Amino acid sequence: YRYIYMSVLVAACDTFRSGAVEQLQKHCDRLKCDLYQQGYGKDAALVARSAIVKASQNKQDVVLIDTAGRLQTNSPQLHALARLVATNQPDLVLFCGEALVGNDGIDQLQTFNRALIDFCPPKLQHHVVDGIILTKFDTVGAKTGAALSMIYSTGKPIVYVGVGQSYPDIVPLDVDFVVDTLVG
Repeated sequence: YRYIYMSVLVAACDTFRSGAVEQLQKHCDRLKCDLYQQGYGKDAALVARSAIVKASQNKQDVVLIDTAGRLQTNSPQLHALARLVATNQPDLVLFCGEALVGNDGIDQLQTFNRALIDFCPPKLQHHVVDGIILTKFDTVGAKTGAALSMIYSTGKPIVYVGVGQSYPDIVPLDVDFVVDTLVG
């Protein structure tokens, strides 16, 4: 977003994994965007809420909330994610997964989506996944079927794909490339 002249605040809401905040700080330094963090052991939903308030006060355009990676089998972490999303009502929720996992990615996405609904705290509005980011898309070659199945099973678009190791390698999905790969 910084490259389209928007100011960005990144919220460090992985308050669990050791080194997560420091790693995110390095990325923010390289990308010249601000980081909001409260350290470790904090409630991620409250960290996100505070970041949104700070961004509003500073008239920043975008708040990117970085959450902890989690397995679709970890119920407490899914509850925490549902609470974070329901509490903060983001404009956009993106599921980030690896293109290499194949059909397991479909299960991951459906489980996350279901958790956002089922684990939403009472009296709060649930919000489901709006789109998908697939990393390591450059390594799947002709095996794009699982990615297409993710779209088909959820009705959600693949918004970005990772096709390399650097920041400019996160790009919008090239539909023509996928069609050519499947047909060719």
